[in-house]
Amino acid sequence: MSDKKLRIMVAKPGLDGHDRGARVLARCFRDAGFEVIYTGCHQTPEQIAASAIQEDVDVVGLSCLSGAHRYLFPAVAKLLQEKQAGDITVIGGGIIPEQDFQPLYDSGIKALFTPGATLDSIVDWVRTNIKPRA
Repeated sequence: MSDKKLRIMVAKPGLDGHDRGARVLARCFRDAGFEVIYTGCHQTPEQIAASAIQEDVDVVGLSCLSGAHRYLFPAVAKLLQEKQAGDITVIGGGIIPEQDFQPLYDSGIKALFTPGATLDSIVDWVRTNIKPRA
């Protein structure tokens, strides 16, 4: 098994400025032993995809509370695919209605976490499902 630490980028796509949850999650990931990059608020899908590639991350965690997740999350996944970085896992969280889950999964999002998901359950999901990229 590789000794390489997982690299996770936490990003806030779109105009949503509510980033407390994203900052808490970034700190949680750091405390769990992952390398964390936090991009801050108001990132475009293009900026997020470019940063993910530049930072050579294993996972992009997107946070959206504005309701724009149906556009923003798939846009990031699509851009990563187009840039031959489809092996970067994209996960998301925020206020996401259950009826939006399947379309998001179909677009390439690998996991969704909504209010009530514990930090431990998110870290456990990452540890179980993500391995450092080669």
